Amino acid sequence: LASRPYHIVIFGASGFTGQFVVEEVARTVSEGPNGTLKWAVAGRSRQKLDKVLEQAAGTLGKPELRTAVEVIVADVGEPDSLAAMCKQAVIVLNCVGPYRFWGEPVVKACVENGAHCIDICGEPQFLESMQLNYDSQAADKGVYIVGACGFDSIPADMGVLYTRDQFKGTLTALESFLTASTGPEGGSINDGTWKSAIYGFADSGKLRSLRKKFGHKPLPVVGSKIKRRYRELCQYAVPFMGADPSVVKRSQRFLLEEHQETPVQYGAYAGVGGVANIVKMLFAGMMFWFLVKFSFGQDLLIKYPEFFSFGFFSKDGPTRKQMEGSSFKFVFYGEGYTEGQDPSQGRPNAKIRTLVQGPEAGYVATPIAMVQAAITILNEPTALPKKGGVYTPGATFAKTKLVERLNKHGIQTISSVEVY
Repeated sequence: LASRPYHIVIFGASGFTGQFVVEEVARTVSEGPNGTLKWAVAGRSRQKLDKVLEQAAGTLGKPELRTAVEVIVADVGEPDSLAAMCKQAVIVLNCVGPYRFWGEPVVKACVENGAHCIDICGEPQFLESMQLNYDSQAADKGVYIVGACGFDSIPADMGVLYTRDQFKGTLTALESFLTASTGPEGGSINDGTWKSAIYGFADSGKLRSLRKKFGHKPLPVVGSKIKRRYRELCQYAVPFMGADPSVVKRSQRFLLEEHQETPVQYGAYAGVGGVANIVKMLFAGMMFWFLVKFSFGQDLLIKYPEFFSFGFFSKDGPTRKQMEGSSFKFVFYGEGYTEGQDPSQGRPNAKIRTLVQGPEAGYVATPIAMVQAAITILNEPTALPKKGGVYTPGATFAKTKLVERLNKHGIQTISSVEVY
């Protein structure tokens, strides 16, 4: 891999999120191997990619980006172009979603041509089917395919592992509560994420049958069994509908099977504020559930994201000013048994609280997480799993310094423990 011309190729650089990933890579070139990072952008249209570099040059005040960064033309529908792109990269950062439609050809090309692949997918069906179909090929080739390396699901997955590492003894259960806040300008999420959610819910039956194919036994429950909760920190909370629980569970299974580490039970919630928000959410949720079952309903949801999501999603996504005013906060509450206590006897005797907080989730934190994941693979090859494969962030980065790297880039994690 050392002989490849680029450490990183950003595929789908001209998409909404791709633009911000390009800017983040340009900011972190000094963190590559030996203080340099060779990188290129890739996508279907040379013209659009030139525009992305133009915009990045202006935003960052780095005019050299216009000419110094190589442009590679590659298209998901043309396997030869993907193969040519993958042969030039140590790592491909894949920003082309929804991944259920466009993701597999990229994974296939990466595996066949020996490039690692990182994506920012929040679609459990895609993530788990890639593991089922490509894990053994990736292992044979020594390639790491790491999904969910954006806001879905690095803060949650690494937050669970960090909490477990800080807990002296056996951590048995952990719940996370996510709150996102916006500034005076408000905020929104680009409708690409909305589309992924629509297709994901419409297809949820397929995810259940896919999971049966793994033939997994249930993970052992250690300590008290976790219960569902709906009210926390003076506000209402709902079960988090994203990829985090699926990703965390896969990491826990990997760490149990590969390292015989006790699995942590995990529950994920999102804070929704007061009663008015609950009513709004119930109403939007009922409409969504009804419409998503029919193709005409899906078309309506896709056509009018702002209307059906009460402005939460929009075709334009947030402005840069909105991004500057936004942030997220994950609070993890864990319990377990201190060293010397037997988890099979009696109730847990210690609690831990971890806070993970960072900038705007979709287009500031996601590029930071994705790029730091790549930097970690480049700089810490000996800390990665022994063999290649299709992995979660937790499985890939459990033994690395990724959390420290994220801390330096504004995604901060702190813990406090109390014994009782």
